[in-house]
Amino acid sequence: MARLIVYYVHPGQRFSRVNTAMAKAARAVGGITFVDLYAEYPRHDIDVNREQQRLLDHDVFLFQFPLYWYSTPSLLKEWQDLVLQHGFAYGHEGDRLSGKTMMLAITAGGPEEAYTPEGYQNFPLRVFLTPLEQTARLCGMSFAAPYVLYGAVREPKNEEIQEHARGYSALLCAIRDNLYDFTSAESRKIVQSDDLPVLQRS
Repeated sequence: MARLIVYYVHPGQRFSRVNTAMAKAARAVGGITFVDLYAEYPRHDIDVNREQQRLLDHDVFLFQFPLYWYSTPSLLKEWQDLVLQHGFAYGHEGDRLSGKTMMLAITAGGPEEAYTPEGYQNFPLRVFLTPLEQTARLCGMSFAAPYVLYGAVREPKNEEIQEHARGYSALLCAIRDNLYDFTSAESRKIVQSDDLPVLQRS
C-alpha cells in the first residue's frame, strides 16, 4: 500500500458544496491520512517540524483546494514557504522528499472550454499550475496529473457533485492500493471522475 496524505485547504469551505462533499469522501477512506489545514492552523501558525515529519511519513501528497486567482489559497502558499525548506526539500543536501509524488485535486470556477487558447482564461489549466509542478520537480518529486472539476461556481447539480466525490474516493483508494496508473494519467494532463486510469488487480 502507498502511504497517502490528503491536505484539504479551503478558507471558505462552508460555502463550497463540491469541496465539502470531496472532503467528506476523503475522510471516509481508510488507510490514508486526512489533514484540514485551516482547521489545524486557523492563525497560520504552522508547525514546521510536524509538517515535515508528515511528509517523511508518506509517499504521495495530495492537496485539495479551489483555484484562487490562478494559484493556491494563502495558507497553502504559507505552508510551502515554511515547510519546504532549503536543506530539507531542496538545495544542498535537501533531498528528503526525493522520489515522492505530489498531486492536486482542484475545483476551477470556469468551464472547461474557458481553459483553452480560445477561451477567456487563454491558457490550459496545467499552465496555471506550472509553479506547483516546478516546486515538485525542484524537490525531486514527480508531479501527477491533477483531479479536476470545472465550472464550480455555476452551482453544479447534486448528481454531478456526488459523482465527482465518488470519483475522488475511487482515486484515493486506487492510489492507496497502488492501482492508480500515474503514467496514463499524465498523458491526459487532467483527470476527471468519469475517466480514472485505474489498473486491474492481478
